[in-house]
Amino acid sequence: MTTLATNTPRDYEIGERGSLPVIAADIIYEGAAVGRVVGTGHARPLTSVDVFAGFAEDKADNSLGAAAAINVDLIKKGAVKLAVTGAVITDIGQPVYATDDNTFVFLPTGGVFVGFFSRFTASGYGIVAFDVEAYRDPYADKVRETLAAATLTLDAQDTGKYIFCTVTTVITLPATATALADVTFVCMAPFGTAQISADPNAADKIMGPNLAGVDNKDLINTLATAKRGDRVTLTAGHADGYVVNALVGTWAAEG
Repeated sequence: MTTLATNTPRDYEIGERGSLPVIAADIIYEGAAVGRVVGTGHARPLTSVDVFAGFAEDKADNSLGAAAAINVDLIKKGAVKLAVTGAVITDIGQPVYATDDNTFVFLPTGGVFVGFFSRFTASGYGIVAFDVEAYRDPYADKVRETLAAATLTLDAQDTGKYIFCTVTTVITLPATATALADVTFVCMAPFGTAQISADPNAADKIMGPNLAGVDNKDLINTLATAKRGDRVTLTAGHADGYVVNALVGTWAAEG
């Protein structure tokens, strides 16, 4: 190993700023959510298949240039006021996703993780904290599916899924003899507007903290306090029915 014997100036990233080369024939406008193309590493206006790279500090016009002809200057860490679809005051702490360079949502399916909703400012608006290097999508390693229907019957192919429920719904669980190993239901509706009910087979229980474990009794996310991010993870395999492995929010057994 050779140690330095002379001063060696280096190029440094300046704190919360950075830059990336821009794809060919495109424009990134100031304030756009910028996506990093997974296959090339180039920057572009974010799409649903990119990695979030930050917000464009200035316009980067490469409409007539080849790939990497110019760079876009990025803000990689901070807090920014955004319009987030459906945002209400109880959404503080929820992860936020982008579906393009200017559309921000709470629903993880079909979006790219940006940051966390840190402060409510007005209906549909709030401050989103972001940190490209440090923040991680809490659902990054999950198989995600959106449920926007009043009923759903699960089968073995739903094993391992995170099902994001946007409306009141009753989810029918297969008998534990079916090869469904585990499944998670997540409320993805504003406070007090949607209720999730997990409905077991007539001969199965749902067993967990403070649950009596009675055959054929639903596990219900209490509507009056239901909020975005409430969730339950159920695991099959017990002879008597399903076991609760994770629980967020207020849930109760059917009366």
